Amino acid sequence: MKFRIYYEDTDAQGIVYHSNYFKFCERARSEAFIKSGIDIFSSRAYFVVNKIEAKFIKSAVFGDMIEIKTGVDSIKKASAVIRQDIYKVQNLKGENINELIFSAFINVVYMKDKKPSKFDENVLNFLKSF
Repeated sequence: MKFRIYYEDTDAQGIVYHSNYFKFCERARSEAFIKSGIDIFSSRAYFVVNKIEAKFIKSAVFGDMIEIKTGVDSIKKASAVIRQDIYKVQNLKGENINELIFSAFINVVYMKDKKPSKFDENVLNFLKSF
């Protein structure tokens, strides 16, 4: 998922505020589910984040183009560790160069009726497809 950094994403100096990287990752995960056709947003099943390990490498600033790449690091019965990397996309001499600026391992738990639950088959297959 690619998008541009807007003023609303930054602090007064035009630097992306640290918590917004987590929002960007959340958007990318949500978009992946929307594109897959799995409807977890209006059902009784959903994901919660219970742990994040993040590394801030470099700052993005107002006007930058970024790309969030998402993959699954590991899968258990009711949880998964999702790796999300954010790259600053630069066009140098007609060539796109991606520079890693943020990396996170995000542990998500699959919930049904407010309790951890084994993945539905279609959700599990989707996670395995990353």
